[in-house]
Amino acid sequence: MSRLRTHNEGHLLDRIGWLRAAVLGANDGIVSTASLLVGVAAASVDKAPVLVAGLAGLVAGAMSMAAGEYVSVSSQSDTERADASRESAELAADPESERQELAAIYVSRGLDEPLASQVADQLMAKDALGAHMRDELGLSEFMTARPIQAALTSAATFFAGAVVPLVAAVLLPQGSVIVGVVVVSLILLGLLGAVGARVGGAGVLRPTLRVLMWGAIAMAITAGIGRLFGAVV
Repeated sequence: MSRLRTHNEGHLLDRIGWLRAAVLGANDGIVSTASLLVGVAAASVDKAPVLVAGLAGLVAGAMSMAAGEYVSVSSQSDTERADASRESAELAADPESERQELAAIYVSRGLDEPLASQVADQLMAKDALGAHMRDELGLSEFMTARPIQAALTSAATFFAGAVVPLVAAVLLPQGSVIVGVVVVSLILLGLLGAVGARVGGAGVLRPTLRVLMWGAIAMAITAGIGRLFGAVV
């Protein structure tokens, strides 16, 4: 058997759909829940409101992430279907113009006209719509919108990210909640940034620092607001 037949090359772009939703969900779960806990803890001398706010934030945030991702990615999916329907109608109405259009794309990418025409003929004979969706519109299988996958991934990873600072708040004494939640959350954010970068094939340092910076800013602002309103009350 030839090497071309046995080689099965994987690409990092294959992961882009679930990776984006997973990183976004986990990051949002950590930052929003930790910030909520820190803000309420800064405003209250009682631990009960802190835990209630954290639990409510976890549940509401997971549902919000799922709904938001589903609606957003569904809109993308609707657009893809509309483009596919329009392209299919154009192929049925004037296949020769569509063939020339496809050949012109290949010429613009460096093929000479005879070869571009031959490639267009062969690809359209096999899957005309697929060839136009891929080469004219830039849509491929691993970039296709998957609303349910994105919604479930976002909700699950938000919950996973949010539950750790919440557990830390449950276990820590009231006087240590703010410091403990901040430390645990920053450690988690650093790990998340590093893992996300490695899975996506990027360098580790810059994504990790970026995640840490925005998480620290969010917690600092909510702590300041909680302290301000707590002092006023």
